[in-house]
Amino acid sequence: MSESRSLEIGEITWTDLTVENAEKIRDFYREVIGWNSTELEMGGYSDFLMNTPSTGKTVAGICHARGVNADLPPQWLIYITVESLPKSIARCVERGGEIVVAPKSMGNEGRYCVIKDPAGAVAALFEATKESRTR
Repeated sequence: MSESRSLEIGEITWTDLTVENAEKIRDFYREVIGWNSTELEMGGYSDFLMNTPSTGKTVAGICHARGVNADLPPQWLIYITVESLPKSIARCVERGGEIVVAPKSMGNEGRYCVIKDPAGAVAALFEATKESRTR
């Protein structure tokens, strides 16, 4: 999520996939889609930023199911920007949803949590720090 641009509330701002064997899945998508990748140091291991072949634009992430990602489900996960993570969490629960992964820090970028809606679909809610909202 480090690309320079303004984040809009309600926008799907990121997509990633968290799996046990990120290298194997990275290679799968390299072959199937043509994505290139760059490593993202995670403190003892690297996750992968997936980039378009023509421009190198980062479009998704493929992550190891380790560290802060250990509890994430193995599926493509969208991150939706919200104005207030605590308010959105409260509304989620009030409306019959549930919290799958409690709020966690995303370093200087902000905080996120993973929710499940009443139909069973999961998504991440992301609240950017003031500094990262307009980079």
